[in-house]
Amino acid sequence: MITGTLVFVAGVLALQWQAVLPSIWWVTSLPVLLYLGYQFPGFRLVLALFLGFVWALLHAHLILDHGLVSELEGKDLYLEGVVISIPDQTSERTRFEFQVERLNLNTMEYPSPGRIRLGWYRNAPDIRAGERWGLVVRLKQPHGFMNPGGFDYEGWLFQHGIRATGYVRTSTRNRVLGQAGGLVNIQRWRQHIRDKINALSPDAAGAALLNALVIGDRAGIKRQHWQLFTNTGTSHLIAISGLHIGIVAGLAFFLMRRLWIYSETVTLRLPAQHAATIAALIAAAIYAAMAGFAIPTQRALIMLIVFSLGFLLRRPARPERVLATALLLVVIWDPLVVLSAGFWLSFGAVAAILYGFMGRIGKIGWIRQWGRVQWLVALALAPVLLALSLQISLLAPLVNLIAVPLFSFLVVPMALLSVVLLYLFEPMAVPVLELVGWLLITGMSGLGYISEIPFTTWSGSELPVWVWIPAFLGVMLLLSPSAVPARWLGVVFLAPLVSLRPNLPAPGAAQITVLDVGQGLAVVVRTRHHALVYDLGPKFSDGFDAGSAVVLPFLRQAGVGRVDLLILSNGDMDHQGGLSGVLDQVEIGLILSGEPQRIEVEVELCRTGQNWNWNGVEFRMLHPKQHEKWSGNNSSCVLQIEVAGKRVLVPGDIHAEVEQYLVVESSELLKSDLVVIPHHGSKSSSSPGFIRAVSPSYAVVSTGYRNRYGFPNPEVLRRWHGTGAEVLNTVEFGAVEVSIGADGVITPPVYYRQQRQRYWQRQFIQFK
Repeated sequence: MITGTLVFVAGVLALQWQAVLPSIWWVTSLPVLLYLGYQFPGFRLVLALFLGFVWALLHAHLILDHGLVSELEGKDLYLEGVVISIPDQTSERTRFEFQVERLNLNTMEYPSPGRIRLGWYRNAPDIRAGERWGLVVRLKQPHGFMNPGGFDYEGWLFQHGIRATGYVRTSTRNRVLGQAGGLVNIQRWRQHIRDKINALSPDAAGAALLNALVIGDRAGIKRQHWQLFTNTGTSHLIAISGLHIGIVAGLAFFLMRRLWIYSETVTLRLPAQHAATIAALIAAAIYAAMAGFAIPTQRALIMLIVFSLGFLLRRPARPERVLATALLLVVIWDPLVVLSAGFWLSFGAVAAILYGFMGRIGKIGWIRQWGRVQWLVALALAPVLLALSLQISLLAPLVNLIAVPLFSFLVVPMALLSVVLLYLFEPMAVPVLELVGWLLITGMSGLGYISEIPFTTWSGSELPVWVWIPAFLGVMLLLSPSAVPARWLGVVFLAPLVSLRPNLPAPGAAQITVLDVGQGLAVVVRTRHHALVYDLGPKFSDGFDAGSAVVLPFLRQAGVGRVDLLILSNGDMDHQGGLSGVLDQVEIGLILSGEPQRIEVEVELCRTGQNWNWNGVEFRMLHPKQHEKWSGNNSSCVLQIEVAGKRVLVPGDIHAEVEQYLVVESSELLKSDLVVIPHHGSKSSSSPGFIRAVSPSYAVVSTGYRNRYGFPNPEVLRRWHGTGAEVLNTVEFGAVEVSIGADGVITPPVYYRQQRQRYWQRQFIQFK
């Protein structure tokens, strides 16, 4: 069964890696395969693989067949439906998931896209989960940034069944239509608990942590707090996981067994062990519902159900079979779960513990046993975290050695007790909430001190596929029983993972990457031993900016630990908005800007005549001159890079007047092979004379999907095309990377959207 389950999951995973969704007609071959599997037992593993593939295929077609009609994008639509999530409310906006029941445009009915994600940005009312609303909205099809090392937002939306995103328009037609029933009542209940905690907790940060622990609502946790959890390897303590479900089940089992034996009558009818097992199941199910049935809680609950049924029916199962059953049921229930990092980390942690204690004889003390659990989980999950482009905390085993028991026996029970008191006797809940909040904030302070210890985190970088197979074999060897011969080979197998680094540009060569940051700009230039970042993209909200979401993950996967020069072309938020997201996370040498007075940190002025050489690559600044009075977009730093006679021009947001100025002052320097189109393709830039002077082979424009400015302007694109340039828009291509060798040869651009193309992504163009 275990092998068959793993093969089934492999089939599901194989479908998720497809760039194009196979035809539904693949299902017609299923009867033949079932017959072959029945007649030839040796064929059954192949059948399990195909079953996983087909099951995921059916599920994918079911989701993709219900999407937003493209002709409805950007138009005022009237929807009726139900709020199906706890709204995430900030001072800037309210965001929630909405199940569309009716959709019409100008009285014409259209098919419902199903589940969508909406934001309400101005004067949002108090929205409650379970309410049925009529709303006027503007929608667009799922779209996200596509960058090396970055978060796959489109994949996340698809995994959660969200087929469109958008925002609520101001309208008199926006109104509550009533209350919905059914399973959405769980979300209503969760929101009620959150509101109670927020109202009674004296500290907002403590309330946010409590909400994460009690109902799995992590929206209120600030980015800097998440960074503390990441640096110390304690994120799992805040995200409700199998650990928390186990704590609740264990407490319920212990209490029920103790209480049950006091009554001889009930004990004769039902043994105390059985009554305690049923109570544990009920308590675990309630807590999983409070957590919104997140993936780790699904796994833990299914494992508990399988184990408990075996006990109640006197047919106990081996732990590895229980885990395999949970794995199979979770993947059957939702084949898209394999796209989630939590899926691999959750099942991987339990599998590592079972494997690490398998085949061992003799007894060891509970302290050594607990320490071994931390070692097993840390070592087993290290390659998984790196493969998923996540950070590893080298201090995690030591921190969790203390933190997990504190959470298990003190924080989580008290947090849940406070919820019970909220319903039984609210005045008593207040001091408990205050105490738990104080414990959490105090714990955060301790984690803050620990996270300041240098060199305690390890970020994965882009490595070849062949590295991961020996890495996982090495982990299995190191975790195996001591009787297994040649366990030391595990270190050898792990050596490539630890020692290999991403390929660096050769001396005299350069790699230029225009990142996909939406309506903004971020360019990374790497030479053999140096890195330059030109702009950091926009800031979208207090907790989300392109610096932390795009630039920083890219630098980590590229193995860049220091940015020698950061250029913030001007002070506009779409160019310097990501600054706060990278300042504390990566070492920065010097910062230049065309508008240093608008930057909150110490910055020097970029000016004409600045030039330097890194590893044989020439850099020069063409604008602005120090004593000229340019302001706003026209003060943008204009950077030129020269590699073996080939040139790259990055002009920021300059307008036509600066372009004409450069044509007069520096016409011989403007000719370039690659240009980043000025001001995102605005019609105020890209004047004909400037385009003729630059005359590039490649022109890259960085814009946001369906941005409100209408960039890039179609006429501007026609002008660049008219020079024979290949025009590349980050909306369509994702991050665009161009390498120029020391011999002056320009390799064809690499498009990240093509590299990471998956069947659920919208196909803007047909890649060759």
